[in-house]
Amino acid sequence: MEYETGLERKFARFGDDVEVRDGRVICGYASLFGAVDQGNDVVASGAYAASLASLTQKGGRVKMLWQHDPAQPIGIWDEVREDAKGLWVKGRLLESVEKGREAMALIEAGAIDGLSIGYRTRKATKNAEGQRLLTELELWEVSLVTFPMLPSARITAKSEDTDLDRSLRDMAAAFKGARADLARR
Repeated sequence: MEYETGLERKFARFGDDVEVRDGRVICGYASLFGAVDQGNDVVASGAYAASLASLTQKGGRVKMLWQHDPAQPIGIWDEVREDAKGLWVKGRLLESVEKGREAMALIEAGAIDGLSIGYRTRKATKNAEGQRLLTELELWEVSLVTFPMLPSARITAKSEDTDLDRSLRDMAAAFKGARADLARR
C-alpha cells in the first residue's frame, strides 16, 4: 500500500556519531536506516536520495531550524547526504543569531540532545511487522529539538578542545615555526 501525507516530523537523539565541535559545528546522523522509532516507522535506505538530488539541482538547501519553527533558523547545514547507515548532516550553529547562541549553551549543558527531521512522505508501505516503511521522503529541514523520537543515539557535546585537537594544533604550530626558521636561512 502506497500513500502520501502532509508534513511530518521524525526525531532522533544525537548519537555517538553526532558531535559538536568548537561549540558550534554539528555533524552526525539525523536519521538511521532500518531503526524503528517510537511512531513505529522505519526509514528505508535511499529514502532521501530523490529529495536531495532535487534540492541540489535547484540550488536549494535543507534548513537548520530550532524546534521545527520556520521563523527560527539557527544555522546552516553545509552537508546533507545519505550513506549506508542513514542521513548524515554537518553544519554550523550561527553565533550571530540569538537562538543559535542559546542552542550552543543548551547543547553544552546537556539540556538539548536531539535532532528531528521535517519531511513529507512520498512513498511508504507496511512491512511484515506492521511498521510503516518509509521508502521516499521529501526532506525539508533538520531541527535541534528537546524530545527526540528515535532514542537509540546520544549526544557527544564538546565545548573544549579534545586532546587530539590540541595535539594537531601543536603540530601545525611546530611545522609553521620550522618553515619560518628555514625561510630565514
